[in-house]
Amino acid sequence: MPDIKIPEFSTDISKAAHDLADVAKDATYVVIGAGVLGFQKAQVQREELRKRLGDPKSTVEVRLASAKADFQQAVHTVDARVEDIIQRIEAAIVPIEDRLPTPARDLAKQAHVQAKEARSQVRTKVVTFAG
Repeated sequence: MPDIKIPEFSTDISKAAHDLADVAKDATYVVIGAGVLGFQKAQVQREELRKRLGDPKSTVEVRLASAKADFQQAVHTVDARVEDIIQRIEAAIVPIEDRLPTPARDLAKQAHVQAKEARSQVRTKVVTFAG
């Protein structure tokens, strides 16, 4: 019968916790970056709309209503995309979190809370700006 060797697996929990913390930190940066990019995209569209307001062919009320609707739609689209990114990241991280030891799991949950707080702050500013 052939000799079967089972490979050894590293059980360094602190390295796993550190790797998970790095993934959570990177995910937070991705979410914040997506929010910033979305905010910048909304600003660019706002400037384009401002230029359209200079068009003398339309009445001011119609142009303003159209500009506001376009801007709010852009903000909604960006918000939906960011939400999708967040859901994908959380779906990838949650199964890993559940298998971690308690200290690492607590660290991962703390990173989740921080990411949600950062997203909430960015989202509040964008929604207020889009008003």
